[in-house]
Amino acid sequence: MRELGEKLAAALKDSSSSSKPPSSDIVKPSKLRGGDDTLKCMAGGQPGHPRHERASFPPEEVTYAEWHPLHACPCCGGHLRRNGDLVTIVQQVDMGRPPLTVEEHTCPEYWCERCRHTFQAPLPLHIQKGGLVGPQLTALIAYMKGVCHASFSTVRTFLRDVVGVTISRGQLVKIINKVSAALEQPYDELLKLLPTEEVLNVDETGHKNNGNPWWTWCFRAELYALYRIDPQRSAAVLLETLGREFAGVLGCDYFSAYRRYMRECSVRVQFCLAHLIRDIKFLTTLPDARDRRYGEQLREAVKQLFAVFHDQETLWPLVATVCLLTAREKILRIGIEEAPPTRHGQNMAKRFREHGAAYFTFLTTPGVEPTNNLAEQAIRFVVIDRHITQGTRSEGGRRWSERIWTVIATCTLRGRSLYTYLCDATTAWFANQPAPSLVN
Repeated sequence: MRELGEKLAAALKDSSSSSKPPSSDIVKPSKLRGGDDTLKCMAGGQPGHPRHERASFPPEEVTYAEWHPLHACPCCGGHLRRNGDLVTIVQQVDMGRPPLTVEEHTCPEYWCERCRHTFQAPLPLHIQKGGLVGPQLTALIAYMKGVCHASFSTVRTFLRDVVGVTISRGQLVKIINKVSAALEQPYDELLKLLPTEEVLNVDETGHKNNGNPWWTWCFRAELYALYRIDPQRSAAVLLETLGREFAGVLGCDYFSAYRRYMRECSVRVQFCLAHLIRDIKFLTTLPDARDRRYGEQLREAVKQLFAVFHDQETLWPLVATVCLLTAREKILRIGIEEAPPTRHGQNMAKRFREHGAAYFTFLTTPGVEPTNNLAEQAIRFVVIDRHITQGTRSEGGRRWSERIWTVIATCTLRGRSLYTYLCDATTAWFANQPAPSLVN
C-alpha cells in the first residue's frame, strides 16, 4: 500500500516539487473557473503598477507633420479661442517597401595574342565572396532564420512579398553557410574563454539531429553564453570544453555528469538550490508520515537560511557570516541525522552526506548564485527553437545553430543590436577580415 502511495505521489509531481516545466502542471477545475484570486490578477497591469507610455519620436525623425485646427465649436458653432498651449499630439509610424540597391559589375573579356588565353579583371572581393546577396540582406536573412526561427520557405515568401526579391532555397542555404563561416571566429574566441571564467553556469537540453537524440549544452558566463551540440550527455563534454584544470565555480543541477566532473577534476560546484527545495517539497507529499516530517524539517531549515540571507544587509558582516554558516550546518545536520529509514529519506541523506556542502558554495563565494536560473533562462530560447524547427540534419546545421544561438544570447546580455552585429560580421567576412569580437 505504501509503494502504491509513493507511485501516486510521483505521478502527481508538478513544477513546484520536481524539475518538470510549469506547462506540464495539471490545472485544477476551480482555477479554470476563475476561483483562484491569484489567477485572476495575473493578466495585464497589476493594481498599483506605474503607468508606462511610449516616448515620442524626436522632431528630427518626423517625416510628415500636419496641423488640425478647429474654426468653430463643433457643438454650437460658436467662436473658439486657444486654450493656452495645450495640444494633443498623436504619432503614427509606418514603413514602405525596403529600398533595394542593385550593383552591376561588368568585366570585359580580353584576348592575349602571346599567351593565347582570355582574361578578365578580378571582381571586387565583396562581390566574389557575397555573390548575389550583399551583406545587409545577408544579415536580414540570417536574422530571420536564427532569431525568428523562420523556415527557408517562410524566408523565401517574406523576401518575395515584402522585400521584393526572389531567392531560391538552395541560394538561401548558401547564404546561411556564409554567415555561419563569418561567426566561426567570434564563437571560437568565446570557447577559449570558457575555462578561464571564475563562475560558469551550465545546463543541457535535448536536441534532434536527423531524428536521433543529441544534446544542446549551454555555458552561461556573466556577459556571454555559448552553446554546444553534442551526441553525449556526459562529463566527457565538460572535460572537452572546460578541461581538467577548470578553476572556477560551476553552477549546475544534480545530474550525474556534473558530479562525475566534480569528482574526477576536483571542481568547485554550486548545485542548484531550487532543485533541492523542489525535492524537499516532494518529500512532504509522500504517504509515509516519516518522510513528510523529514521534509517539513528540511523545508523549515531552508526557510531560516534564506531569512538570514535576505536580511544580511542589516547585520554586521561577521554576524551575518556566522548566522549563515550556522543555518547551513543545521540543514546538513537534519539532512543526514534526522533522515527516516525509508527509501526516499535515505536517498536524500546520501545526497547530503556526499554533496551537501556543494549546495551552499554561494554563502562563501561572492558572485555565485544559489540557483542555476542563469543557465536555465539562457537555454529556453533553444527549447523554443527545437519545438519549431525540429532540430538539425547535418554538421553544417549544427555549427550554424551553435554559432547563431551564441550570438543571439551574447548580444542580448550585452545590450547589443543583433542585426547590427550580423551586418558587421558579414561585411568583415566579405572583405576577408575577422568578425568583431562578441565580448569587446
